[in-house]
Amino acid sequence: MNLRCIIIDDEPNAVSLLEVLIGQTTQWQLLGKCYNALEAIDFLKAHTVDFIFLDINMPHLTGMELAGLLPKETKIVFTTAYTEHAAESYAFQTIDYLLKPITLKRFLAATQKIESAFGKQIIIEKTESKADDAYFFVKSGKTLRKILLDEVLYFEGEKEYVRLVTGAEELLIYRRLKEIEEQLQRPFVRVHNSYIVNTKLLSKIQDNHIYIGNKQIPVSEKFREGFMAMIRRRMF
Repeated sequence: MNLRCIIIDDEPNAVSLLEVLIGQTTQWQLLGKCYNALEAIDFLKAHTVDFIFLDINMPHLTGMELAGLLPKETKIVFTTAYTEHAAESYAFQTIDYLLKPITLKRFLAATQKIESAFGKQIIIEKTESKADDAYFFVKSGKTLRKILLDEVLYFEGEKEYVRLVTGAEELLIYRRLKEIEEQLQRPFVRVHNSYIVNTKLLSKIQDNHIYIGNKQIPVSEKFREGFMAMIRRRMF
């Protein structure tokens, strides 16, 4: 499974060990290594990751304190030499709690937990059959809801989650809009920092706005040229 992660730890040896374990036993992308909480905050503002390896005992701002500042959906694997924070750690989206020194056997067990956690989230299947057959699943409580792609009007990003809107219902997905965009393909197009639309279902375009369902959606300057180039290919 191709997941994106970072390591946040003030101990260079601990960082190096995790880097080796990740490189030798997984297909994950290690996007960065941060040696204090402030560096990590800056990094996460500019990069999207699936989860973080987070040391607890760091100077200035502890791992627990940092976790409290991150978006609530941030998934965390805590790494520490101390057991007393284990119960507290599960107040967050904690996947695992690794005690240092981390052994290969224990790390491999953690990789199974991590990949299993992401396997239970949104599953989008790219098929080679007709586009009408395309679907994906959205986790709603303890249920995985099947959604047909052709029924989706648009996705709307709202800070910590994405609102999925069809003609019949709205669902909240606790992922960033950029992550959703990476799993979609045409006819879904990003037209605004906050919107991805299904171009098959839009009714008209007027004054830099898209009309789809009962919604009027702005087309921002950032995405306008690419969107209109696609539209012009279908103009008579």
